[in-house]
Amino acid sequence: MDFMPGLTFKNYQTDNFYDELFYPEGIPRPGAELLVDAIDQLPASELRLRQEAISRALLRMGITFTVYGDESGTEKIFPFDVIPRVVEAIEWNHIEAGLKQRIKALNLFIDDIYHDQNIVKDGVLPAEILKKAKSFRPQCVGVNPPKGIWCHITGTDLIRHTDGAIYVLEDNLRCPSGVSYVLQNRMIMKRSFPQIFADSKVRPVVGYATQLYATLAHLCPNDVADPTIVVLTPGIYNSAYYEHSFLAQQMGVALVQGEDLVVQDDFVYMRTTHGFQQVDVIYRRIDDDFMDPKAFRKDSMLGVPGLMQAYRNGRVALANAPGTGVADDKVIYAYVPDMIKYYLNEVPGLPNVQTYVCDRPDDRAYVLEHLDELVVKAANEAGGYGMLIGPHSTKEEQGKFAELIKADPRNYVAQPTLALSRVPTVVGDHFEGRHVDLRPYILYGKTPWVLPGGLTRVALKKGSLVVNSSQGGGSKDTWVIGHPGTEVEPQEATV
Repeated sequence: MDFMPGLTFKNYQTDNFYDELFYPEGIPRPGAELLVDAIDQLPASELRLRQEAISRALLRMGITFTVYGDESGTEKIFPFDVIPRVVEAIEWNHIEAGLKQRIKALNLFIDDIYHDQNIVKDGVLPAEILKKAKSFRPQCVGVNPPKGIWCHITGTDLIRHTDGAIYVLEDNLRCPSGVSYVLQNRMIMKRSFPQIFADSKVRPVVGYATQLYATLAHLCPNDVADPTIVVLTPGIYNSAYYEHSFLAQQMGVALVQGEDLVVQDDFVYMRTTHGFQQVDVIYRRIDDDFMDPKAFRKDSMLGVPGLMQAYRNGRVALANAPGTGVADDKVIYAYVPDMIKYYLNEVPGLPNVQTYVCDRPDDRAYVLEHLDELVVKAANEAGGYGMLIGPHSTKEEQGKFAELIKADPRNYVAQPTLALSRVPTVVGDHFEGRHVDLRPYILYGKTPWVLPGGLTRVALKKGSLVVNSSQGGGSKDTWVIGHPGTEVEPQEATV
């Protein structure tokens, strides 16, 4: 990429979008002042050199993801932009509290639907919605996970609209990915801008692996002092394999595939050079359907035969618990505010995006009449697939989605096309605003814990609202500014 010397914010325009760093008048928002001033005072070409150094470091480290079906090759370097997103301390406190509330309610919901289903009996969630949930697992009915926790690791996607409010876009409870990029982005940024980190009092993310290990150890069904924990991966061809290996390395635990594990007498063992070693906790990065061919898909070559029975009998802990994917269903998402009121008797701290459930006749009629205005999503798709962005679609695409909705209304929801907030992004010789979302990560061990920050995904294509890496998106570091006295990122040497 060809850069001109002296990148500054002096001519940056917010273009009537909510900008995470600047007010419309061009004044830096609270918490961003030191960053903006430092970048504006960098010597000519310095930011270009630091961006290039970061890009080279990412390439050397092999920080990749996989795009299936891409003719140009499956392994992609995850694009990274040097300008971070900044979140002020008081706003982060609000986000953190809302996420903890949400995960508590979702955990109670999952436990309820696999036991008494009181939320259905009391008419809060329509029985037909649950009955047709593709990710509901009958095999999990009556299961009691260790410590009563189902959703141990969650990535919740947040967006900000032009009204300035933060909304929950969706929950990811099956195998949420992306946290490795958060940790690696931060490590590289600290080396490139050590003094700005220190001056801005950026809260650390370096403790995530320690917190993840503690969360997993807490689940140990045998309550042993030093549990054997493993990360179960589908293998090198999985889109997030880099992350699986990175997290295993960071926690100091074994990375295993299904063939490395065996179930005997309802206990799970790992094959080692010294013989079998009993496994207490499995952080699985493999979907329910492929986890155990005896319990789920019989044709799975990735799982461990008998694993579900060992889990049901309390001989091994699984994170996340099988069956949690029911809360990823985009139709059930629409009822999370009702869950918070039902289970916690509280007002939701973080609102959902307004959602039309196509299974409701009135909602369906509205959606079919306004396809050119709405974003339509399939209930169980991810990664930006199975989606119609109305204002950017053709009449032919709208007609196709109309037929899909009519044929299977339970499988679709629709939402207004929101003007996602933006963050300045390096484009050639200047900065331009690009749309972003934010995926914070919540760990649920003894109590819910939220990583200070998360993965800011950025739509690198001008005007695009799709931030997914598989659809051309990239990432940015996320700086949560701490209160005076809070722990901040330790300094490192420059690259």
